[in-house]
Amino acid sequence: MAEKKLQPIIIKRIKKGGHAAHGGAWKIAYADFVTAMMAFFLLMWLLGSTAKGELQGIASYFASPLKVAMQGGDGSGNSSSVIPGGGNDLSKVHGQVRRSDAESNTHMRTIDTVRAERARQDAQRIKALQAKIDALITENPRLNEYRSQIRIDVTPDGLQIQIVDDQNRPMFDSGSALVKPYMRDILREIGAALGGVENRVSLAGHTDATPYGNGERGYGNWELSADRANASRRELVAAGMPDAKLGRVVGLAASDLLEPDNPRAPVNRRITITVLTHEAEERLMGKKSAPSSLPATTAEKPDNSIRIPRNK
Repeated sequence: MAEKKLQPIIIKRIKKGGHAAHGGAWKIAYADFVTAMMAFFLLMWLLGSTAKGELQGIASYFASPLKVAMQGGDGSGNSSSVIPGGGNDLSKVHGQVRRSDAESNTHMRTIDTVRAERARQDAQRIKALQAKIDALITENPRLNEYRSQIRIDVTPDGLQIQIVDDQNRPMFDSGSALVKPYMRDILREIGAALGGVENRVSLAGHTDATPYGNGERGYGNWELSADRANASRRELVAAGMPDAKLGRVVGLAASDLLEPDNPRAPVNRRITITVLTHEAEERLMGKKSAPSSLPATTAEKPDNSIRIPRNK
């Protein structure tokens, strides 16, 4: 018992060490992770809200950036809007709409209606003018004498009045643009009849295919036909037809023969006066509306030019 009482009591104490020191690197990594996740979800949102056409345009750009940059890709201007509406029609889903389909169709129908009404008015005016000139020739004994040389037809371009030559009764002096007296009477009567016409007038001179004697250097059938057309223009204007009504004055030489099978026939030498429809005026003159300025015509040459006579 005494030995037990003398045994010492041993107390073991465990000394714990402190935590190792550490920095804030994990915070930076966590911030980078959160930023990347935000960027990823933002990218997903943008892709989900971007129109199909724009996505195709982006894909085309990365496939061939130079081509798209210079020429435009599939997504340029033809994308489908992700927000309903656009333009003037808020019910539209695709693209930016400037005008609804109904408005566009109505606009086109209006244009067609206006053109149809204008064509109808042209047809009425041309028909009335044809009757007027026919009556004028019939009632005038002098003009009725030359009825065989005056041809009046309604063509797609308008009312065509042709004054053709005759072997025994030419319209001009041989090889020149000097108007014969009877031709002057015909032109003046027609010019007076065209004085109040609303439509524009086209005037063309024609020759046959006989080569012109080169009495003047560089002067041939083209110049002769243009001079004869211009001489006819002067007679029409002198009779009262406004010069501003002339749409064009041209010389066609033998390029538009009346009798192609007989290119030297006298009837190929003629003057053609065409009262144009509005549609023909736009097509032939290449304009959408009649210009207000005076038309250009072939430059005039003096009537007393010296030329070697030749039966044309």
